[in-house]
Amino acid sequence: METAPAKKTTKKDQRKLILEGFKNHVLEHGTEPASIFKFAQSLKLKEADFYTYFTSFKSIKSAIWTAIFEDTLADLHSQEVFAGYSAREKFLGFLFTWIEELKKSRSYLLVLYGDKGRAFRELPTDTKEFKKAFLEFSEEILAEGKESEEIASRPYVTEKYGEALWLQVMFVFGFWVDDKSPRFEKTDAAVEKSVNLAFDLMGKSALDTFLDFAKFLYQNK
Repeated sequence: METAPAKKTTKKDQRKLILEGFKNHVLEHGTEPASIFKFAQSLKLKEADFYTYFTSFKSIKSAIWTAIFEDTLADLHSQEVFAGYSAREKFLGFLFTWIEELKKSRSYLLVLYGDKGRAFRELPTDTKEFKKAFLEFSEEILAEGKESEEIASRPYVTEKYGEALWLQVMFVFGFWVDDKSPRFEKTDAAVEKSVNLAFDLMGKSALDTFLDFAKFLYQNK
């Protein structure tokens, strides 16, 4: 009887092995590996093989954040109703789905970012690529909101909306890390209330209406 040929390890497999190996090390030891050499050795990889995919442990952490974001988007776009959502609903949907993805790696994330001081120091660099991808995603939502007039266009302010939404993402993450409520119910409430506030502030307000009217009067006096 012929034996099946051994399955060839692909680059995708090795990359996944490194990502999962890093997460497992953090979970088992409560800290990052001592060195890339020892880490690669524990995975039965050559150190040079590690550098084919990542340049440092920072780049691994960055890749994990990006993967969580990509899985979130994949889940969202698999839902037929998502395309028909308003801008507010799309951002709400993103945050709720993102939290569900974060739950799958909660223990890992708590080890690395459960301490506020460490989170403050490391999150900006660890989430740099995630932030870049998120801002592109948020621009689509904001553009749709402006087109539907759900979001008001304001000189010098509108261009900062993407950064404001990013700060909200980080606020939600910090809240979720500290949340001890059953099924993270307080985080769900924080998401809903903060998103509603953000979109109320970005929407057309009584002040905008007054300024429009004043402009009209000035142009037609």
